[in-house]
Amino acid sequence: MNQKKQIISTALKNLVIFLAPLLILSSCAGLSQKSLTKPPVKEKQIPAVPAPKKEKDELSKAYTDFTMAMLAISHRRYEKAREYLTKAIERDPESVHLNRTMALVLKKLKHYQEAALFAKKCVDLDGNNVRHHILLADLYTLSGQSDLAIKEYEEILNIKPQNRRARLILSTILIRKQRFKEALHQLDRLLNQNPDLVIAYYYRGRIYLELKEYENAEKAYKDALDRNESLEPALFDLGTLYQMTNRPRKAVETYRKLVSLYPDNLITRERLVNLYLKMGQKKEAEKETLEIKRHSKPGEPGRQALGLIYLREGKLNESIEELELIVKAWPNDYKSRYYLASAYEKKGNTEKALEHFGMIKAGSDYYTNARLHMAYLLQNQEKYDEAIKILEEIITALPDKAEASLMLASIYEEQKKYDEAIPIVKEGLRHTPRNVDLLFRLGVLYDKKGDKDSCIREMKGILNIDPNHAEALNYIGYTYAEAGINLDEALAMLQKALKLKPDSGYIIDSLGWAYYQKGLLDKALTLLQKAAKLTPDDPTINEHLGDVYTKKKMYTAALERYKRALSLHHPHEEQIKEKIRKLNKTMEGIK
Repeated sequence: MNQKKQIISTALKNLVIFLAPLLILSSCAGLSQKSLTKPPVKEKQIPAVPAPKKEKDELSKAYTDFTMAMLAISHRRYEKAREYLTKAIERDPESVHLNRTMALVLKKLKHYQEAALFAKKCVDLDGNNVRHHILLADLYTLSGQSDLAIKEYEEILNIKPQNRRARLILSTILIRKQRFKEALHQLDRLLNQNPDLVIAYYYRGRIYLELKEYENAEKAYKDALDRNESLEPALFDLGTLYQMTNRPRKAVETYRKLVSLYPDNLITRERLVNLYLKMGQKKEAEKETLEIKRHSKPGEPGRQALGLIYLREGKLNESIEELELIVKAWPNDYKSRYYLASAYEKKGNTEKALEHFGMIKAGSDYYTNARLHMAYLLQNQEKYDEAIKILEEIITALPDKAEASLMLASIYEEQKKYDEAIPIVKEGLRHTPRNVDLLFRLGVLYDKKGDKDSCIREMKGILNIDPNHAEALNYIGYTYAEAGINLDEALAMLQKALKLKPDSGYIIDSLGWAYYQKGLLDKALTLLQKAAKLTPDDPTINEHLGDVYTKKKMYTAALERYKRALSLHHPHEEQIKEKIRKLNKTMEGIK
C-alpha cells in the first residue's frame, strides 16, 4: 500500500467510530429488566368459545420455557436461553414477543443473520411497531447486508421521520457504499432538524474528502470542530486533508493539537515523524519517536508506529525487533505482520518474508497484497508453479485486480511463453478496459512476439486514454526509430516524452537513436552520452553509443562501448561480437 492510500484508509475507519456504539447500545438495551416482566407470549383476544385443552397446555408450556429463558438471560447464559426460546416458539410461533426476544438473544451471541430472521418475523406480524424495524435494520447492518439495511432504515424514516438515530446510521451506510449524494441529502435533513449536530458536519467532511472537494471538506471539518474542538476523528481527518493537499505545516499544526489532547494517539505521532522527516526537521522527528516510546511498551499494538517508522528509515533490524514482539503477543495483528514480512523482504530474508506473508488470513485488509508479495518472491526463486497458483486464486476472487494479472503474465513472459501471457492480459482488460498498465504490457508482449503493428495499436490506445503517458510515447517513438520509419513523428513523440520525464536515460537514448537514424550524428552523440551517464548499466544504450562512435570514426571509444555492452549481458551477444570483429578489422587496416 502506498502512503496516500494508507492515509485515506486510516481516515475511512473513523466512519465506524460513531456507528458501532449506536448498534451495540441498542443490543444492550434490548434485554432490559422491563422485558423480563413483559408477558411471555403475545396478547390474544379472549375467545368466545374456550380454547381446547391441548392449546392451553401448549401455551402453558411456552410460558414455562419463556420464564426459564428469562432466568438464563438474567445470568447471561444466552445459549441456554436460546434453547428454551426455541421450544417456546415451537409452541407459540406467532408470538411477537417470543420472536423479538430470540432475535435479541441471538444478537447477543453475534449470530446476526439468524437473529434477522426472527426480527423479520416480528415485522411481518406487527409492521406498525417501529421498534421491530429498528431491530431488523440494525441486524442487517451488523451482518453486512447493507442493501437490506438501507431499505429498512428508509422504512423507519417513513414511519418516524424525526428518528435521528436511524437517519444517522443510514447516512453512515450510504457513505460506506459510496452513495454520496444520497448520504448528503440525509445529512442535510439531520442538520435541518438539529443545526448543531457535530457528527453530521463530520460526515459531510468525510464525503467531500472522498469526492476530493477539498474546500468543502475543510469547511465541514471546521464546522464540526467549531462545535466540538476536541473531536478526535475530525482533527485526524483535517490533518489528513492537509497532507493530501500538500500543506505539511498545517498538517503538523493540526496533528500537534490532536496529540496535545490525546497523547497516546500513536498513529498521529507516526505521521508527525514522517512529516518532520520530509520537512528536514530531524530533531523534531526524533522527539516524536521518543514520545511514541514513552507512550507505549515493547510488544504493545501501539508500538507498531515505531516499527513502521524504522522500516521507512531503512532501519530494518530495529523494525523487525519491534514488529516481532507485537505479532508474538498479538498473532492476529495482520498489519504488523504484513510490515514485518516487508522488512524481512527488504533485508533479503525471503524465507522469513514468505513465512509471515503466509500467516495473514483471508478476510484481512492485508491478505491480497500479502499474497501478491508471496507470488513475487516465489517468482524470483523461479518457483513458477507456486506463484501461478497464488495469482490464479487472486484473479478468480478479484478479476479486476490488475496487479495480479500483470504479475501472472510476467511469469509467462519471463519464460518467453507470450501466447500464454497475452490472453491473461486481455482477460484483465475485459474487467478494467482503461487500465493503461495492462494495455502497456499487452503492447510489450506483442512486440516481443514480433507483432509490431499490434504493439503500436495498443500503445496508441494508451495515448487515447492518457496523451501524456511518457512510456507509451517513448515505446512508439523508439519502435519507429529502430525500424527507420516515421522518423519525424518519432522525434515529435520522443521530444514530448522527454519534456514529461527529462531525467529518463531510456527516453534520452530513444531520442538520440532517432537522430542517429536521421543522420544527425552530433545531436545523437550528445544525447547518447548523456543517456549512458544516467543509465550506465544498460547494454542497449552502450551499443547505441558504440554505433555513433563508429559512424564518427571514434573507433577506440566505440570498441570500449561494445565491450561494455557484452559485459552487461546484451540480449544479442553474437550481434555485438560481430560488431567488435568488424571494428578490429577496420582498426587493423588503419594501422
